[in-house]
Amino acid sequence: MNDFFYLCIGFIYRWKGMTLQQLKYIVAIDRYRNFARAADACGISQPTLSAMLVKLEEELDVRIFERSNKSVATTAIGKKIVRQAERAIAEAERITWLVNEEKGNVSGGLSLSIGPTIAPYILPKFIKYYVEEYPSVVLNVKELKADAMLGELLLGHLDAGMAISGNTRQGVLEIPLYTEKFMVYLAENCWRKLPVFKPENLEHEKMWVMKEAQCLRESAFSFCKAKTKGRYIYEAGSIETLVRIVDENGGFTIIPEMHLPFLSDKQRENVRRIEGDYLSQRRVSLYIREDYIRQSMLNTITKTLLRFMPDGMMEERIVKFGVRL
Repeated sequence: MNDFFYLCIGFIYRWKGMTLQQLKYIVAIDRYRNFARAADACGISQPTLSAMLVKLEEELDVRIFERSNKSVATTAIGKKIVRQAERAIAEAERITWLVNEEKGNVSGGLSLSIGPTIAPYILPKFIKYYVEEYPSVVLNVKELKADAMLGELLLGHLDAGMAISGNTRQGVLEIPLYTEKFMVYLAENCWRKLPVFKPENLEHEKMWVMKEAQCLRESAFSFCKAKTKGRYIYEAGSIETLVRIVDENGGFTIIPEMHLPFLSDKQRENVRRIEGDYLSQRRVSLYIREDYIRQSMLNTITKTLLRFMPDGMMEERIVKFGVRL
């Protein structure tokens, strides 16, 4: 029924004189809010883009955009038209994807989002290995927070996103990728006193935390919830900043396991695992729309991660079977 509906929609577009290319033009104008940038993204001249828009508006007998010398704004009816255009374009592209999946071809574009708290550890090597392994894929990576990533997924602006697990949104599917342990980084003047770090030590030392990013969603011992225990709680903008603060001011912070390569040999001597029956870790997942069908493309992501991720960190199911939709 759904396929038949979109087939009918396609005939209606043709009958009304509209083409998918025209729909892509108005989506680009809505996204960039600038005719020059939209024309560049579409690979046409600005006068051609303007002429095609005027023609479409005349055919539909509506104003899709209000434009002046300084700004472009989408009208109320224009917003509805653009949303429908995005759906039509996505459905048309699914035909090409289905054919490529059947043939086993991996090509085209991959638009991927990576959360800012995991990007420093994943992105440099991911880009290096991905471009090397899949030269026929045009890779576009954005650094977005979870809410923005989910919104872009639902609009069809992203193929997939990598972010901390537990972010739910209707219409989005979550696929667990890997689990990373958190460790304690202690100042040199206190680590000798604490050869084993236990949660109760929170009562006695300064704890330095980074706003938002260090909330351990799946941790029985959450540093976020423990903020009321420490005497000195400070906020910083990055893990690297926290490490430097601890080196200069004493106390401790928590760092993800994949931050270890960023430490000097001397600094690594100040790292301790959290002992006891506590779960201090973060899980990272791959997020896609529920109707996403490019399984082969998703597996280019997981295969690339497997080239450089530490042993035992990736989900066993992903290691054995990859992503299966």
